[in-house]
Amino acid sequence: MEKLFVSNSQESTRMFKQGWMEALSKVHFSIPLIIYIPTIIFFLVKGIRLPEFSVGFFILSFAGGLLVWTATEYVLHRFVFHFVPKSAWGLRLHFIFHGVHHDFPNDRLRLVMPPSVSIPLATGFYFLFKSVLPGLWLPSFFAAFLTGYLIYDMSHYAIHHLNSNNPILKKIKQHHMLHHYQEPTKGFGVSSALWDKILGSDFKKKV
Repeated sequence: MEKLFVSNSQESTRMFKQGWMEALSKVHFSIPLIIYIPTIIFFLVKGIRLPEFSVGFFILSFAGGLLVWTATEYVLHRFVFHFVPKSAWGLRLHFIFHGVHHDFPNDRLRLVMPPSVSIPLATGFYFLFKSVLPGLWLPSFFAAFLTGYLIYDMSHYAIHHLNSNNPILKKIKQHHMLHHYQEPTKGFGVSSALWDKILGSDFKKKV
């Protein structure tokens, strides 16, 4: 079988000559927790304090935010991170965004999204949702969207660095490991295989 990775070392390979750029490309797994848990709490409280708050709308909007996150995770991974351009600069960008992770899948400092990327993305999504969602839905929807992102980041780190006997976590890990080491053109869901199953990119079960 063709080797689909360069190294399983937990150490980081250097990507940039400039020290500040190299530093921005690395992040400890705890940093997203520190940034986004308070942010999620802020939007949850904001949603609950709305004068027109209702439990039913809160639950629906929160569930909607989680569902939209799963679709966003899938689309970004499949169509953005795995898009391989032909130009030299495009290939360089592809390596920076995702290729390095497939070459060095256990790099402990490049398993969660660095704030230099996640904060601008989260800000962009917030204003996108603000432009299309009713004010009653926005806070809880965005809190759920960020919760989904945080689950994705923590799941990704755990998949590569923790062993668990939990059958659900073991199944999620197996799904992602098949993506890394056998069929990188399948299995684009990380925290959930939902959209792989819906869109036909799941792994075929052996008979």
